[in-house]
Amino acid sequence: MTEKNGNGANLGFENQMWAAADKLRGHMDASEYKHVVLGLIFLKYISDAFQAKYKQLEATKDTEYTDPEDRDEYSATNIFWVPKEARWATLQSSAKQPTIGKIVDDAMVAIEKENPTLKGVLPKDYSRPSLDKYRLGELIDIISKIGLGDDESRSKDILGRVYEYFLGRFAAAEGKGGGEFYTPRCVVNLLVRMIEPYKGRVYDPCCGSGGMFVQSERFVEERGGRLGDIAIYGQESNSTTWRLAMMNLAIRGLDANLGGQHADSFHNDLHKDLRADFILANPPFNMSDWGGERLREDARWKYGIPPVNNANYAWIQHFIHHLSPTGVTGFVMANGSMSTNTTSEGEIRKNLIEADLVDCMIALPGQLFYTTQIPVCLWFVARNKKNGKFRDRSGQTLFIDARKLGTLIDRIHKDFSEEEIDKVAATYHAWRGEKDAGEYRDVPGFCKTATTEEIREHGYVLVPGRYVGAAEIEDDEVPFEEKMAELSATLYEQFAQANRLEASIKRNLEVLGYGE
Repeated sequence: MTEKNGNGANLGFENQMWAAADKLRGHMDASEYKHVVLGLIFLKYISDAFQAKYKQLEATKDTEYTDPEDRDEYSATNIFWVPKEARWATLQSSAKQPTIGKIVDDAMVAIEKENPTLKGVLPKDYSRPSLDKYRLGELIDIISKIGLGDDESRSKDILGRVYEYFLGRFAAAEGKGGGEFYTPRCVVNLLVRMIEPYKGRVYDPCCGSGGMFVQSERFVEERGGRLGDIAIYGQESNSTTWRLAMMNLAIRGLDANLGGQHADSFHNDLHKDLRADFILANPPFNMSDWGGERLREDARWKYGIPPVNNANYAWIQHFIHHLSPTGVTGFVMANGSMSTNTTSEGEIRKNLIEADLVDCMIALPGQLFYTTQIPVCLWFVARNKKNGKFRDRSGQTLFIDARKLGTLIDRIHKDFSEEEIDKVAATYHAWRGEKDAGEYRDVPGFCKTATTEEIREHGYVLVPGRYVGAAEIEDDEVPFEEKMAELSATLYEQFAQANRLEASIKRNLEVLGYGE
């Protein structure tokens, strides 16, 4: 029986592929073999798609005068041109050769040369000595058995599901660092379902591997829209993650503007003039080394200058700065952002609330993320609450406490079900007054609409529990396994924090000359 994973993949061969990929782990870090595996999967996909189109053109060349060697035939159907030396059959026949690493590198170089949109995107270091060539050959043999780019596989989005599966597994393997490129699918799905990016400009200034864009396009298509109804803009500071995003979008035929290079959104904003209709993001939590001391007088800080040791409120104001006059943004934040009063953060939050920008706050359960076991929250900010799209919500904010939702999918990770995502999104849509969304009502312990005056009375704290009230739960109603998982996750996070603190103290002592 195939493992049912919260990332949505359930194809029958994922575990076999993961086992083969995992054999590489003894020779390199998870962050390295991620690109080895995903690069090969990408190569197999575009080769399969090319071969399927080639056979189709070959079969009709006498009746319809099609030419399988005409590149325009491929570009017209959004298929990459793959030169002979880069086709999967060539790689597969050479999988057992000691030079397989160089053969793969040459294939990547050839594909980039023939397809300018992929220039500088594909990994080209398979020949490095640290990569076990026998294991690499094994991986190629396994991937060879899987159809990824033929018509049937493309119709089922097999490749997309394989990518999602591997991104999730790699994030788990990398632990904290995995959050640089992956946001759990259920969280992305909830963000997308909340703000409904049907048509317009969608932006993510810390886009990781591009999951927000993929889910947005999927949302549009599922509701009868067309590929291209939304214009995608993004940015990513990590060079390898930026390449991963480019591949992730290319395999789905998504035309995205990721700035042409990797770059830091704070110090090199590649979309300075963009005013987006929808912004979806999961920025790094509590980032302390964001270079804030060099941006003290930046135009983005309309609601207050963010502290140099924490980028949370810099991200929030960056999002708001890039919103269109009727735009809305949904993003992930550390829980501390809802109540912190350190340095300037409390004042900035007060100014955001008084400007009537905060539309909805959602408290999430812990254990949803691979990056941290502690709970996080979702913010939803609307530039104009009375823009005519929905009812006038001026002076009101919706609070949703979703901490009791979610189901454990392993010892320390939770996932939202589709029904739970529906419940949360439907609550917000009814509250906004959307057509056919039903009538909104407060539900004690789950949701409540609060006025700006009430938020003032709570000292501008945005923690949903302050407003919805705490539903009474008998201790026996919580399963023992779930209690232990929650306790284990909390202890794990506390232990990790203690280790980080100890390491920081040690470094500071060494700087002062007290090191060993």
